[in-house]
Amino acid sequence: MKSRNVGLWALAASLLLVSAASAAETAAPAAKEKDSAAQAAPATGKNPVVQVKTSLGSFDVELYPDKAPATVKNFLAYAEAGFYDGTVFHRVIRDFMIQGGGMTGDMQQKPTNPPVKNEADNGLKNTLGTIAMARTSAPDSATSQFFVNTKDNAFLDHRGKTPTGWGYAVFGKVVSGLDVVRKIEAVETAAKGPMQDVPKTPVVIESVKLLK
Repeated sequence: MKSRNVGLWALAASLLLVSAASAAETAAPAAKEKDSAAQAAPATGKNPVVQVKTSLGSFDVELYPDKAPATVKNFLAYAEAGFYDGTVFHRVIRDFMIQGGGMTGDMQQKPTNPPVKNEADNGLKNTLGTIAMARTSAPDSATSQFFVNTKDNAFLDHRGKTPTGWGYAVFGKVVSGLDVVRKIEAVETAAKGPMQDVPKTPVVIESVKLLK
């Protein structure tokens, strides 16, 4: 149990801000069914939906301003300013998550707006297909970077209002294009300077646009 906990916290640490060969052509049937179920619920109609266009395809994300108002406002401000255009998914870990929204293709961090309050206590969980904010070890330190969970990651959820228990704030969910998220998850990665798990071929975020 101790070694498993160490492994979980090592994965969580990979979300800290400071710190393409072939994707699988076919997924196992069980995995496909799980992905379909994860994005089966359509957008409600009242929530905003953004399209994340990448060099490997596009996926749509329904945002939850009722559950994470400050986080959604922060994310949309970056999107509407074109901040995400040309950034990359700079950290990709299979069976965990894909992270991007802050680094350029040459791994330079872009200047950001002030941090946003951590809303991880909103009841939303880090389940397959959800999008959440990346941050440093300080709970209220998230700026522009986000990640998409590629599996259920309960150890990232809010457990208490302490530095180690705050968790990572979920503010939306992929409702279309989870197959594209899987393509990104499957790219080959390597170390690049001090960074680990960097895609060998950059996965570029070409735009993040509000659809409705």
